[in-house]
Amino acid sequence: MNYAAIKNCDIADGPGVRVSLFVSGCTNHCEGCFQPETWDFAYGSPFTPEVEQKILTLLSPSYIRGLTILGGEPMEPANQPAVAELLRNVHARFPEKNIWLFTGFTYELLTSPRAYPHVPGTTQEILALLDVLVDGPFIQSQKDLMLRFRGSRNQRLLDMHKTREAGTPVPWTD
Repeated sequence: MNYAAIKNCDIADGPGVRVSLFVSGCTNHCEGCFQPETWDFAYGSPFTPEVEQKILTLLSPSYIRGLTILGGEPMEPANQPAVAELLRNVHARFPEKNIWLFTGFTYELLTSPRAYPHVPGTTQEILALLDVLVDGPFIQSQKDLMLRFRGSRNQRLLDMHKTREAGTPVPWTD
């Protein structure tokens, strides 16, 4: 996996001060995407163990509330193994910090075992490690700058703890 950027003081992609990882590679190609350069899987730099360690170090301060993964598309099959490994390590080392993930795929598609981008075992593991999933493609005609933590009205903020309990998508509320 390659990544486009790491932000160490992000306040736009989840509550509080966060560390955010922007992965490279996306086949959704949403019209009006705010960073189409990340569609290219080769864009940016390789995601190495040293980069993962850097993220873990950036998460260490008590004022950092959590980690956000976005892209590009973190749920692309090519990105899922590295994303799962990172989330596993973050969850083990910082269980008190929340993990958000933005995807252009819907929760329903991600939980359908025969649908793209399902990666057996890995997709479910990623979803199990998340606190909030922001799902759905960016739709230019539904763009709304007044929305919190998302760009278009179709996108949902899902509370993954409640969603796992209910077995159906449950909205996140702050």
